[in-house]
Amino acid sequence: MNYSEYDIKRIIGDIIDPDLEKTLDELNAVKQVVIEQDLIRIYLELVQPVQWVATRINALCNDALKIIAPNIENEIIFSEKPADTSNRNVLTGVKNIIAVASGKGGVGKSAIAANIAASLSLQGAKVGILDGDVYGPSQPTMFGVVGEAFEAFDTPDGKNYAYPVESYGIKVASMGFMLNRDEAAIIRGPMLAGYFSMLFEQLDWGELDFLVFDLPPGTGDIQLTMTQKIPLTGAVVVTTPQEISVSDVRRSIAMFKRVNVEILGVVENMSYFTPEDMPDKKYYIFGHGGGRKVAYESDVPFLGEVPLNINMRETNDNGKPLVLTDDAGMQGIILKEITANIVSKIRKHNYNLIENPLVNISI
Repeated sequence: MNYSEYDIKRIIGDIIDPDLEKTLDELNAVKQVVIEQDLIRIYLELVQPVQWVATRINALCNDALKIIAPNIENEIIFSEKPADTSNRNVLTGVKNIIAVASGKGGVGKSAIAANIAASLSLQGAKVGILDGDVYGPSQPTMFGVVGEAFEAFDTPDGKNYAYPVESYGIKVASMGFMLNRDEAAIIRGPMLAGYFSMLFEQLDWGELDFLVFDLPPGTGDIQLTMTQKIPLTGAVVVTTPQEISVSDVRRSIAMFKRVNVEILGVVENMSYFTPEDMPDKKYYIFGHGGGRKVAYESDVPFLGEVPLNINMRETNDNGKPLVLTDDAGMQGIILKEITANIVSKIRKHNYNLIENPLVNISI
């Protein structure tokens, strides 16, 4: 044997975490190295969530170990640095809370939120989605659970709680499970915020890696209630390319910044249309570059462009997020890439909290 535990720790410690741009040694990630006769086992502790970065770091570790131990098998075991939720009175079992917002309706925000949640789940994460749009709850339709109801239960101290509905392994809660559209139409102000609060104060979400909040459009009572009561990991803002949508997005970004919520990035939906028989063509039906422009002007990340495609509409109506279908196509690939970009921003956010727990640092 021409290598030692020190040699392995040194070569693995030099590997750079692709999200955080720091070496595993700088991150104090190499926790233990076990050398057996025909196996090297390495224990790494990474900033959460680890599901996306683990594959890349595993490959980097394999390449590095081939240099000093080319004929020895290896096993890389990943764990997460614990998430600190001690500053919360609610949702203490949820590691990361993502708000998906838009300045105006009709931009496909709920479809993007559903596919972000589904893409997170595909990587093995435990995921929930909370539909807070009282006037147009969409997630029951998108997850095929229209007509479902919460399963209620009483705690030993006499409080009333309920479990979210589950679909495709994702926990789903919606204002649509509590109110019909006629009731919603006459609810205003504080009553509306009170109903929304029930979805996170009186539901037992259990242990989750991610909870995605599908917010109603605009910057009203529900958005302010959420930012006041829940320490969000960050917000994703959805727009379409045209100026009328982009103008409203600027107000959404300004609102989140005022209440010190990280903007994880801007997603531009319905960016262009590509006919199936002309895959090299892009038709910019609603304009071009609006989402990228507003992200640049607001100094926030641009997460990607989602093309306009009939598959998104059909899967939305049929009760299954696009990325969970067998023919998700290029649109599905892009949605998964956008989700990976969001996770990368979240890992940076969580690293900053570890290094500077009392300071809110922008990504």
